[in-house]
Amino acid sequence: MKEFWNNYIEAYKGLSNATWILALVMFINRSGAMVVPFLGVYLTSQLGFSLDRAGIVLSCFGIGSIIGGLVGGFLTDKFGSFKIQTLSLFACIPVYLYLPELTTFSSLCLGIGLLSSITEILRPANSASVYNFAKPENLTRAFSLNRMALNLGYSIGPAIGGFIAAYSFSWLFYTNAIMIFCAGLVYFFYFRNRIENPKQNQSDLREDKPVERKSAYTDVKYIWFSVFVAFYAFCFFQILNLLPLFYKDEVGLSEQEIGLLIAFSGVIVFLLEMIIVHWIEHKYTISKILIIGSVLCGLTYLVLIPSQHIVMLYFSMFLLCISEILVMPFTATVAANRSNHLNRGSYMALNAISFSIANVFAPLVGTRIASNYGFNVLWLTNGALIFFACLGFYWIMKKM
Repeated sequence: MKEFWNNYIEAYKGLSNATWILALVMFINRSGAMVVPFLGVYLTSQLGFSLDRAGIVLSCFGIGSIIGGLVGGFLTDKFGSFKIQTLSLFACIPVYLYLPELTTFSSLCLGIGLLSSITEILRPANSASVYNFAKPENLTRAFSLNRMALNLGYSIGPAIGGFIAAYSFSWLFYTNAIMIFCAGLVYFFYFRNRIENPKQNQSDLREDKPVERKSAYTDVKYIWFSVFVAFYAFCFFQILNLLPLFYKDEVGLSEQEIGLLIAFSGVIVFLLEMIIVHWIEHKYTISKILIIGSVLCGLTYLVLIPSQHIVMLYFSMFLLCISEILVMPFTATVAANRSNHLNRGSYMALNAISFSIANVFAPLVGTRIASNYGFNVLWLTNGALIFFACLGFYWIMKKM
């Protein structure tokens, strides 16, 4: 146990103050993340949408994410990460406040798409900031800290959101807006007079490392890598869309029980991510780490087929958490290491877009499979896609 805690403390050493504040901003932001986990339940139980129509609305969130990722990457390269993160944090607040007024199918498609477009502008700018404020030897851990804070917030948000949803779904939107406003204030006042790490950018200018402005969208190998990330993300994003519906309709859990189960995932990632990344990053290649993490994602759903006991639900969520820990930070590391200060926004954007594309098809395809053939067929489909993603990671990482 003593060795465990020593390793745990060691994992946090060397991270800059700015890296910690970026993580704090993500924590506050995600502590208010109550809308997305309950959006499918809100659409079906509160507004009476069919499963297929709810899937289309949820897919609009993914479409908006793609637009936001593209725009965010371009704007980050052009104007810098500070302005873009500030814009995203404050601009999404009025959208959250107005969304409870939208109750028709078409208005919700537009509203959810607009919301995700604005919020996803933040992602490439935030990733670029993490890279620029981190020391090169701590890069993956800096990404992990940011994600760990995100997941800690994500464990708090749904847990509280489950109780708020039982009282009023509208207050999910209002609380989300309040927390994002707080995150925006912290970010703005801490970073407004700070210059991103000049040494990090100067490392791109060494004589033995000529700088190219080549965009990520012309890097064929990285595009293939992003395709396989999208296959993985399709399966992972069932946690946002299909799993809550599965818990509600098939297992019969209440909103509070769903919130606690999703909150469990955030707690696990918060407790284990930094130490696992610190331990594994020097023992295995990124290719092996991505393959192991992907396999665990497939197992997440396959274990639900023979049993839906509450213990199996938590065990399944635990597997998904470990999968997330092994895959998410290392995809960002691949993007960061393949880029330079002239094109980092486009690489971070393409990494985000891979997940956003999956966020379009995960609810759209997933709800149709579940409604027409049942959830077990959907879980088997996830397993097949994960197998394809593993083969893809093995192939493309050898070339990269």
